[in-house]
Amino acid sequence: MIRVFFFAVVGVLTFLIQPPGATAKNAQLVAYTVAGLALLAWVLADLWPTAARYRVRALPVILGVIAVAGGFACTAGINENNCPVMLASMATTAAGTDISLGNGWLVTAASMVAIDANWLIYRDGSAQLSAFLLYPLVPLFGLVVGRVLYGRRVQAEQSAALLAQTQQLLAARGQADVLGERARIAREIHDVLAHSLGALGIQIQAARAVLTDHEDIDRAVEILLTAQRMAADGLTETRRAVHALRSDSRPLDEELSRATATYGERYDVKVTLAIGGTPRPVPPDATVALLRTAQEALVNAAKHAPGQCVAVRLDYGAHDVRLTVVNGLASEGSGPAGPGTITGGYGLTGMRERLRLLNGTLAAGPGDRQWTVTAELPLAPADQPLAFADQPKEVTS
Repeated sequence: MIRVFFFAVVGVLTFLIQPPGATAKNAQLVAYTVAGLALLAWVLADLWPTAARYRVRALPVILGVIAVAGGFACTAGINENNCPVMLASMATTAAGTDISLGNGWLVTAASMVAIDANWLIYRDGSAQLSAFLLYPLVPLFGLVVGRVLYGRRVQAEQSAALLAQTQQLLAARGQADVLGERARIAREIHDVLAHSLGALGIQIQAARAVLTDHEDIDRAVEILLTAQRMAADGLTETRRAVHALRSDSRPLDEELSRATATYGERYDVKVTLAIGGTPRPVPPDATVALLRTAQEALVNAAKHAPGQCVAVRLDYGAHDVRLTVVNGLASEGSGPAGPGTITGGYGLTGMRERLRLLNGTLAAGPGDRQWTVTAELPLAPADQPLAFADQPKEVTS
């Protein structure tokens, strides 16, 4: 549409607005008609599927015909009307963008030769030598503009290709992360089931021993209630892991809020949760590790300091995230925790080793009549492996 409109404008300017003289008119009309036929062939090569197969070989010829016809018609009307030179410029601009540089130079050279050769034929006494030198610069300028546009198009195509490759790499990385996360969740399910079923078997054996050896039904019922609670906790953890396989896990602060609320309701104690810093996404493995640490710390508080208030705090730093669980120590007359407070847990020793795998640390100990558990994890992987990664694991009772 743009080419046809441009061609029509040149025709109006050449033959209607400022018509040439009788001598130049016939030459310009023939050249204009030839350029129109070449333009029609150009349109067919772009739009007609059958002709599109020959476009690569036919386009240089088509553009050369338009360039020569426009140059010939331009100088045929010297000192009268030179608008057809725009056709030559259009052809050389397209040559700079759509065909090879060598063919583009051939098209431009043919147009320049047509301009000067026909100028020599139709020049008169009033014609100036400057026209002989300046008009050929018009198609040359068109070729330069075409090469600039070609360079911009190549850059755009390269940028699009790089963007597509980047998106493919990100998609592949995302798939790898998903597979890794699914493998981690599968290991989590295995750990939960192994621990829950193992502890459940021990409790059942204990209940059987109490019934057969001591015939203590109340004690056996209490042990079975503990076993039931452990089975329920294992089922809850398994369901949570399975849910993670189906959708994204919740943010760490939401998981901690649910865990502390469940603990407060189960043991009827006051539990506070404070969030410091600006919450932001935490990697799934770090989320699970910190959540398990908090759960284990709460379990220990229920076992060794029943009835004591617990304060949980999560701090988001610039380069790390810190979890702190503080509970008061048991009073002198409180005595040890009963079996009803013993629920499933992986042990702080195991959680310390798990945090070490993530370049994190875990510290736990008494101070000022309080028991404090502190876990820290970097938000970005460390550049160097931990120095103590190969040391023997610490085992505590």
